[in-house]
Amino acid sequence: MVDSWLVGAVSCSSFINKEPLFSLEKCNLYRSRLALGISELLGDASCWRVMGESAKKTTLYKGLLKNEELYQYILETSVYPREPEPLKELRDATAAHPRAIIATAPDAGQSIDMLLKLVNAKKTIEIGVFTGYSLLLTALSIPDDGKIIAIDVDRKNYEIGLPIIKRAGVEHKINFIESQALPVLDKLLEDHENEGSLDFAFVDADKGNYKNYHERLMKLLKVGGLVVYDNTLWYGTVALPEDLVEELVDGEYKKEMRKHIMELNKYLATDSRVQICVAPLGDGITICRRIY
Repeated sequence: MVDSWLVGAVSCSSFINKEPLFSLEKCNLYRSRLALGISELLGDASCWRVMGESAKKTTLYKGLLKNEELYQYILETSVYPREPEPLKELRDATAAHPRAIIATAPDAGQSIDMLLKLVNAKKTIEIGVFTGYSLLLTALSIPDDGKIIAIDVDRKNYEIGLPIIKRAGVEHKINFIESQALPVLDKLLEDHENEGSLDFAFVDADKGNYKNYHERLMKLLKVGGLVVYDNTLWYGTVALPEDLVEELVDGEYKKEMRKHIMELNKYLATDSRVQICVAPLGDGITICRRIY
C-alpha cells in the first residue's frame, strides 16, 4: 500500500513547480521512515494525499484523522444526522466556492454548537465569517434575543449564505461588520462596558493576527467565557520537520501561516489567563476558557 501511494505521488506533476513530487531518494527516505513507524505521510500528515483515481491532481485533505474513510464515517454517523437543514443547505452552497476548503469543518462546527450551549452563550463575536457556516450555527444555537458581532473583510462571501440565514429566521441576531477586525475590537474596548461582556468568540481569520485578537478578546470575554481558534494544526504540518514542509507545502503563504500558527500554539500554552484544549477536529481547533 505504501509503495503504491509513493508511486502515485512520484507521478503527480502539478503539486510543486510542476516537478515530480518526490525524487527516488526522497521516496526511499520516506519508506525508511514509515518502516520505523513514523507516520508522516499516511498518519499525522494524511492531509497530503493524492485524491482522485487518475492521481493527476493533488488536493488538500483537511481532516486530521488517519484516513479519509474514518473521517467520513464520523461525519456520516454522528455529524450529518444531527446537522440542521439550514446548515446543510449552506454547506452545499459553499461547496462550489473556489475556496470552499476554508469553511468551518462540520465536525468542528458540531463541537462549537455544544460549547455554546454548555456556557449558555448569549453574546458572541466571530472574527472571519466567509460564507457563514459557523455564524449560522451560532445564530441557531444562542437564544432568540442573543447577539453576534460578525466581522469579515469581504461581504460578498457572506452574501452567499445570507439568503439561507434569512430563511432560517436568525438574521436579527447578527450584526455583520465589513472591516478588518482589529479596528472593530479596539472600538469595542473604548467603551468599558464591553469589557467582560462576551460569552463566546470564534476566530477563523488571518493567522498573523491571532495573537493580537487574543489580547483583545481576553478583555472582551467574561471570566468563564470561551474563545475557539480554528486551523491550529494547519493541515497537520505543525508536526512535520522543516525539510518535509519545504517539500510538501505549496507556496510561501501556507508556510508563513504555519509559522504564525506554531507561534500562537506556544503562546497559548504559556498564557496563565486561559485553560486550553487542542482538539483534532476539522483542521484543528484550540478551545480557550478565560479563568481570570
